[in-house]
Amino acid sequence: MPAGAADVTFVRALERADWASVEDIYGEGIAGGNATFETETPTWDAFDRSKTRLGRLVAVDDTHAVVGWVAGSPVSIRAAYRGVVEHSVYVASRAQGRGIGTALLRAFIAATEMTGVWTIQSSVFPENAASLRLHEGLGFREVGRRERIARSVVGPWAGQWRDTVLIERRSTMNGRT
Repeated sequence: MPAGAADVTFVRALERADWASVEDIYGEGIAGGNATFETETPTWDAFDRSKTRLGRLVAVDDTHAVVGWVAGSPVSIRAAYRGVVEHSVYVASRAQGRGIGTALLRAFIAATEMTGVWTIQSSVFPENAASLRLHEGLGFREVGRRERIARSVVGPWAGQWRDTVLIERRSTMNGRT
């Protein structure tokens, strides 16, 4: 562990009071260019409206600092897709490589399993090898690739067309009957 780094002590529900830290971590992901096509962080109200309450979590270290977050969004309002969510997971750059993404994603999977979700999906840039490894290690599989789906606007990839890898994890408990 890097000098001065704190240990993660727990994963808990993301609260309104966490927004400044969550927004900072989200902003780091945007600036890095390998996390999202977003160009700016949303407001709390926009984030709150777009994310499900289920599995909206933060990782907190032993100094009580938020060092990562995970949240899901419904993929459709259609009843047929009620058990399918798309998720995002972000870890602060200062805390990467310490298992925080794994802890967050495990907790998110457990939360979705308990509420009947049968598919968790996401799109990941192929250059984001750490995210692809994280997801593969927790049972996600590649189901497709969207080539040149959009052009990055910010970060080191600005102006370049980007591919995304479509990944999903099917529940071992839900959606089998």
